Amino acid sequence: MILRTFAAVLLSLGLAAPAMAAQCGGSFDGFLAQMARDAQAQGVSAGVVNAAFSGLTINPQVMAFDRRQAATFRREGNFEKFIATRVGPARIKRAATMMQRNAALLRRVEARFGVPKELLMAIWTMETDNGGGDMGKLPVIRTLATLAHDCRRTELFQKELIAALKIVQRGDLPPDQLIGAYAGEIGQTQFLPSSYIKYGVDFDGNGHVDLRHSVPDVLASTANLLKTNGWRAGQPYDQGTENFEVMREWNTSELYRRALVLFAHNLGG
Repeated sequence: MILRTFAAVLLSLGLAAPAMAAQCGGSFDGFLAQMARDAQAQGVSAGVVNAAFSGLTINPQVMAFDRRQAATFRREGNFEKFIATRVGPARIKRAATMMQRNAALLRRVEARFGVPKELLMAIWTMETDNGGGDMGKLPVIRTLATLAHDCRRTELFQKELIAALKIVQRGDLPPDQLIGAYAGEIGQTQFLPSSYIKYGVDFDGNGHVDLRHSVPDVLASTANLLKTNGWRAGQPYDQGTENFEVMREWNTSELYRRALVLFAHNLGG
């Protein structure tokens, strides 16, 4: 879909990021050499950087997709048409089954972070059908390097590229598992690397944050993003409420947030 995640919308808005030293455009190899220096200055080892950047080339498919989407990120379409393909009976039934299957885990997550299980299930299902759908098939490092080399939003994507290297550095995901979507989103609820670093929670206690394979980590990290940004436990989250505005940190699209609320209400939230 066009506005699949909070992450994709954030990228579309080109929000300010700390200035980086790497010069966008020009030689891709030269750009990577500068990015390597920036990454090492931020604590990423030379070994991780060299392995990640070895043989890296621009991905023209990523650039083509990015340019197609640029004109549509800010559009708000028809709500009925939007929900027709996202909040149908089959998905609601699937989510209800998954909610029952993960009942004990969801109680723990809600107790710690205050985010209702129905909303977490709505997010998890709409993003990737609870990890059973499309989480993306593109190497994240190559995707982000491609987007960072382009000068339209280079500072934002340079930040995300270094965050992705930090995911590898701290051992959360090996490079061959750092696979994602067309803007570098990772995992079952599609986190950007910077959000992965900032909000990721090791909820299964294995010492790593794994948002591709660990359901406890996925649900806890998603709830943590909302809690950290001001979620009010026990309060409503319909359109017009404070929590509905907090959900902008997940996705700035009002249409998408309304669909999440509808989905959650269909699950009893």
